[in-house]
Parts: sequence; structure tokens; C-alpha cells
Amino acid sequence: MRSNRRLRWVAIPIAALLSVVLAGCTQDQLQGWLPTEPGTTNNVDRVIGLWVTSWIVLLIVGVITWGLTIWAIVVYRRRKGQTGLPVQLRYNLPIEIFYTIVPLILVLGFFAFTARDQSEIEAKYDSPDVKIQVFGKQWAWDFNYVDENVYSPGIQGQDDPDDANGSLVESEIPVLYLPVGKKVEIELQSRDVIHSFWVIDFLYKKDMLPGKTNFMYVTPEREGTFSGKCAELCGEYHSLMLFNVKVVSQQEYDDYIQSLKDAGQEGQLGPEYNRNQNLPGIGTPAHEEE
Repeated sequence: MRSNRRLRWVAIPIAALLSVVLAGCTQDQLQGWLPTEPGTTNNVDRVIGLWVTSWIVLLIVGVITWGLTIWAIVVYRRRKGQTGLPVQLRYNLPIEIFYTIVPLILVLGFFAFTARDQSEIEAKYDSPDVKIQVFGKQWAWDFNYVDENVYSPGIQGQDDPDDANGSLVESEIPVLYLPVGKKVEIELQSRDVIHSFWVIDFLYKKDMLPGKTNFMYVTPEREGTFSGKCAELCGEYHSLMLFNVKVVSQQEYDDYIQSLKDAGQEGQLGPEYNRNQNLPGIGTPAHEEE
């Protein structure tokens, strides 16, 4: 009876403490401090769920492991007056099976859920509403709006002389416009070295490899301006290879496309501007033609 009373007095403050801690969690904490907001794209919530669930499982495993370690340290500590070595044990088959099977189950579980979510994120749009072609280059971006047959060339970002922190002039950073709520297919190519197209708030990035075309599929679901950058070290000015993604209404998107047409930027910036002209399939090197 006394033991149950003691447990009750211990459990009540612990439960109260847990309630206060959980109630005080911010949105950032609930989504694992990921740099986005739920509902930014059709894929963001899926990534947040996988991330947070994985950490919860790992935290439970960690608590159990730490608890067993501390329990063994306390219970089997050397008592006053004890000398020599304790009884040595070998080959506890149930425990060995346990700590082999449980990690295997965890690894297979993580693999299965990751493969499931990756398959959904990478699923191709059969009929995309918008097609964008992106060329990465040292150290900027070219954007082609394929269906509208217009383009937006990018130049390398420049340091802002009025900012002591070394930020770039915002107006010179390349901008990619996307209409909200539309299925977007983005074709990714590189003009020179390996780059990586990363929109931070979309929780998604994909490499751009010379001689290879990659695709990403996304539906932006929240209007706003989102930062992007190259996520692959690509040379001296890699840190300046930034861009912004503006998710806007259909009317604003149409107005922007019209502004590109008015500026004479009709057509497409193609592979003719690539620095690598001797990749497989592109053509015969000039010295062989001679």
C-alpha cells in the first residue's frame, strides 16, 4: 500500500511536467525545427511527418537505452567492502537475439516508410499545369517557362555594399515565379559542373548533373517568397548562387509572363550556352571533325 502511494506521488508531478512541456511546444518544435510551414507544398507535410516520427522513435530507443545503462550502473555498482571481479557471464542468447532483431526491425521500418514517401514525392505528373526548365551555371540560374515560350536569364548575385553582414543585392537575385495550386514540372540541367537545386521551404532538393536531365514535381500550396540556393559545392562563388521562388496567384503569374514578353525575352535559353560541349550524345569534338 505504501509502495503504491509513493508511486502515485512520483507519477503525478512527472505527468504534470510532461503536460506543461508538451503544451508549451511551439510550432517549430512540433515540426522538428524544419525551416518551413505545414502546407507550403503538397509534399511538405509528408516530409515533416516522416522526420518527426523518426525522431520520436529514436528518442524512445534512446530513453530505453539510457535507462538500462543507468540501471545497470546503479544496481551492479561496487558496494563497500567488495573486492575482486563480479561473476562473469557469457552468451545470453535471448538478449543477443533481442538486440539483433530490434535494430533490424527499426532499420527496415525506416527504409520502408522512407521508400513509400520518396515514391510519392517523386511521382511524375502525367499532365502538369506548368513546365519549367532550369539551367544551373557558375554561379547563377536560367529559367525557361516552357509552355509560355519565355525565359528569365540569371546573373551572379552581387554583395550589397550597404550591408555589413555581406548579404546580396536582393533585386539582382534570380527569381522563379510559380502559380499557387498548380502542378509544376521542373526540368533540371547543368551548364558546367554539378549543382543542386534546393528550395529550402519546400524541404526538397535535387542534383543537376552535366549531361543528365533530372525532374522534380511539386504543387505550391501557399503564396509567398521562398529562398533557394545551390546545395552542391560548385566553385569559388558557390555561396553567391542564390535564387528566390515567388509563389503567386494565377493572375500575378500571367502578368509576370507578359512582362517577360514585353521585355523581348521570348524563346528559350537552350543547351547551346553550355560550357560542356563534348559530353556523350552532344556531338563530335571539333578536333575530330578536322
